[in-house]
Amino acid sequence: MDHEHDHGMIMSPPPPSSSPPSMTMGHSNHNMMMMHMTFYWGKNGEILFSGWPGTRTGMYVVALVVVFLLALLVEWFAGSRLGKRDGKGVVPILLRTLVHALRMGLAYFLMLAVMSFNVGIFIVVIVGHAIGYWIFGSGKDGTEDPGFPH
Repeated sequence: MDHEHDHGMIMSPPPPSSSPPSMTMGHSNHNMMMMHMTFYWGKNGEILFSGWPGTRTGMYVVALVVVFLLALLVEWFAGSRLGKRDGKGVVPILLRTLVHALRMGLAYFLMLAVMSFNVGIFIVVIVGHAIGYWIFGSGKDGTEDPGFPH
């Protein structure tokens, strides 16, 4: 091995797996969880929290609705007057900072939901952001989005 170009990165092959698109994680044989590594269709899985939504269709629908509403909320925060740059002083700056922190936290939360690789979740996040932007951020209040030339 050429030690001048090694850079300390020694990699071993991954352990054998009977199901390549997912990875088994857990602490014991009776507490196993499948983590998908590719997009999949289906209601069975875990999104954000252990055991949620599980295998129940109703809970999967609830998960889709919650994730959709979170995407709308992110766009509402992005387009709301609370996050605009009017007002100087400590209180307006703290309010803008709080709104920004909430928006970023929710955006990362949605990113983690999409990382479940569930196609339904991916679709509702995209649709939620699109509808939220259309309702809250498309310049309907008289301001124009600088990202779109006229």
